[in-house]
Amino acid sequence: MVSSAAKPRSTTPQPVSVKGARGNGAPGQDSSALGIPRGWQLAGLAALFLGLAAALVFSGAAGARAVSDPGALVRWGLPVSKAIHNVSLATVIGGLIFAVGILPRSAGPRSRAKEASGGEAPEHPAFSRALAVASAAGATWTLSAIAVLVLTYSDVAGQGLSGDAEFTQALVFFMTDIETGRAWLAVTIIAAIVTTALFGVRSLGGLALTLVLALVGLVPTALIGHSSSSADHEGAINSLGLHLVGVSTWVGGIIMLALLSGILTGPKAAASADITEPTLRRFSSLAGFAFVLVLASGIINASIRITNWADLFGSPYGQLILAKSAATLVLGGIGFMHRQWVIPQLGRKGSTMSSRRVLWQLVLAEFLVMGATSGVAVALGRSAPPEPTSFAPDASPAFILTGYELPPELTPERWLTEWRLDWLWIAAALFGLVAYFLGVAKVHRRGDKWQWFRSVNWVIGLLVLTYITSGPPSVYGRILFSAHMVDHMALTMVAPIFLVLGAPVTLALRALPARGDGSRGAREWLLVFIHSKFSQLVTHPLFAAANFAGSIVLFYYSDLFGFAMREHVGHELMIVHFLLTGYIFVLTMIGTDPLPRRAPYPMRLLLLLATMGFHAFFGVAIMGGTNLLAADYFGNLGREWGPSALLDQQKGGAVAWGIGEVPTLLVALGVAIMWSRSDQRETKRVDRAADRNNDADLTAYNDMFAKLAERDARLAERNKLEGR
Repeated sequence: MVSSAAKPRSTTPQPVSVKGARGNGAPGQDSSALGIPRGWQLAGLAALFLGLAAALVFSGAAGARAVSDPGALVRWGLPVSKAIHNVSLATVIGGLIFAVGILPRSAGPRSRAKEASGGEAPEHPAFSRALAVASAAGATWTLSAIAVLVLTYSDVAGQGLSGDAEFTQALVFFMTDIETGRAWLAVTIIAAIVTTALFGVRSLGGLALTLVLALVGLVPTALIGHSSSSADHEGAINSLGLHLVGVSTWVGGIIMLALLSGILTGPKAAASADITEPTLRRFSSLAGFAFVLVLASGIINASIRITNWADLFGSPYGQLILAKSAATLVLGGIGFMHRQWVIPQLGRKGSTMSSRRVLWQLVLAEFLVMGATSGVAVALGRSAPPEPTSFAPDASPAFILTGYELPPELTPERWLTEWRLDWLWIAAALFGLVAYFLGVAKVHRRGDKWQWFRSVNWVIGLLVLTYITSGPPSVYGRILFSAHMVDHMALTMVAPIFLVLGAPVTLALRALPARGDGSRGAREWLLVFIHSKFSQLVTHPLFAAANFAGSIVLFYYSDLFGFAMREHVGHELMIVHFLLTGYIFVLTMIGTDPLPRRAPYPMRLLLLLATMGFHAFFGVAIMGGTNLLAADYFGNLGREWGPSALLDQQKGGAVAWGIGEVPTLLVALGVAIMWSRSDQRETKRVDRAADRNNDADLTAYNDMFAKLAERDARLAERNKLEGR
């Protein structure tokens, strides 16, 4: 950790003031060209509360209830607390993104900085400001999460705030036994941990882990929104989760730009150069991705809530959605102007103050519009959607357990026709597809080649992944153990083969630009991960094989299997785990992407034979088992068609045995081919070396045997003479 107290004052650039009509930078500079004044920064907060109040009044969400009204303090305090919570969480995420992937950590050239500070490079003032803002926002996030937790209980219970023992006991019960209370308690704990880390962590690796934890803090919010019970339970949760990720990234980034605006343009004599252009350019790419994610996920989530045009245009809920969508498009237009007009001007030498003034005016407009939109979004969450968000009194057992009614009986043609879109993995597949071909295009523009075979395999792998996660294997895998085993084996042994052959890491390292200002972009973080101790562990051939074979037993013969079938989070984590497990194992066998360590070819074949035997043993054990796995789930679905749950489970064991062997044999064939090609390359290398040195190695080899033969002849002659 770098301590600011230990740095000499002379080596640390001071922030640029933007107060008054003139800045403290170069004489004659307009302060509006250096950044956004403090008063206008506070105007964004005012826009948030004005948008919130207007939307609450318009929708009637803050009106008094006829029954169990908690009082005006709770009715208004809860949405205000949620608004503060959302903005502070977004600021934490934005600050961490800027510190981890956009801003340089050190000020000035690295070597000079080390000499000036006695070995420790001074932090860039923008980096320090970003973490200071994120730390303050983290404390606000924690306090607002506590406020939301208490006010949510009061709202649900329909009673005002109180300090008596009965209220406290009921609040504790709400936090520990009710899903909504547990979710907000989890958010509070995560917020406290993230805030603590922000005050103590300065290494980029630690900050990256803190960012991941902050993003995890979005999960409980996605699980307890209007998505809890709807016609498309998991689709609503996934689309809302994607929406929250996009919004937090976008809003947090705009907030950081506004708060850092006066410090990105350093004084002329400072060690830190003007980093406005690279900062805007890097965030613009991220904001473009966030805009697409927010718009697409918002449309999907709204279509689940509103199923007809009358509700969209005629209900307050639908009208708020229209207002929010219009504001999103306006923000996207401002971002387009940034990318097409302003940033290219900043990148030119001798950019004028007018271009910088336009830049910060656009950022300010985006900041104000985004504040008002965030307020509308909070009010939208408090408004009742047209579609009901609770279970019907006569809901079937299957709907209660899975969130969906039973699909029709499984037939051969339904292995192609029954789909239920998993928007999380569709988004991942689309992102992987677009990013991959953007990388291929960049490599081709540079004049390099990229094998079409790799691109075809990557596309096939993404199509297989989409079929597994959104197609019939996923639909019937929630009902039939045999279908679930098809889903599992394809996920861990079929899709990874094609994805590995696509060589995405190699493509990324060729296509992504390297940074020279001390910041870490995608390429730098990829290299850090490849060379990390964690990567060395999980990609070790023995560990990868043990994880590939052993995790399947630990999963199915523990409570993890039941958790993955009952809970949406468990189901998605199951997909992530087994996809990565299969990908890493196949990568160690036949992959061409860089790895810290690779096993020799004979060991690879031995590991493949061992995993084949283990999968056969697992399949036979399931086939002969008489105890139903996850009995409280598969035994209570109320399925009236198909085999019994136990018979279907035994059928699933045969599937695990049969399907598991074919991909493993294909991988073994791939290892054999690579081994053969490796020997051919080695032979060619030896032949080329022989051509260069006129078979010097062979001549030396023959000379050695000639000398040995000559020595043996002399010994024989001497023995003959001595025998005489």
